[in-house]
Amino acid sequence: MSLWHYISKTWAKKGWKRWLSWAVRSRLEPIKKVARMIKKHLWGILNAVLLKVTNGPAEGINSRIKMVKVRSRGFRSKQRFATAIYFHLGGLDLYP
Repeated sequence: MSLWHYISKTWAKKGWKRWLSWAVRSRLEPIKKVARMIKKHLWGILNAVLLKVTNGPAEGINSRIKMVKVRSRGFRSKQRFATAIYFHLGGLDLYP
C-alpha cells in the first residue's frame, strides 16, 4: 500500500517507520537526509495522510493577492493594498 493511502493512524505510522528504517540504512546520503527531515516532521505527515488536507487553497489565495500587487505596481499605503485585496478577491462589482 502506498504511504499516502492509509486510513488508520497506527498503520500509517507503521508504514512510515518501516520506510524510515530502510532509508536510514541506505548508503545514499541524500536519502538519509530526507529520512531525518521526515522523522522530524512525522506528526505533520501523518496528519496530512489521515486528514487529506492540503495548503492548496491558501496557496491559491496568496497567488491571487500577488497578482493584485503586481498589476497595481505598488500602493501608497497598506490600507489601499488591503482595500484592493478585498475588492478583487471579494467578488465586488464596481458598478452594481
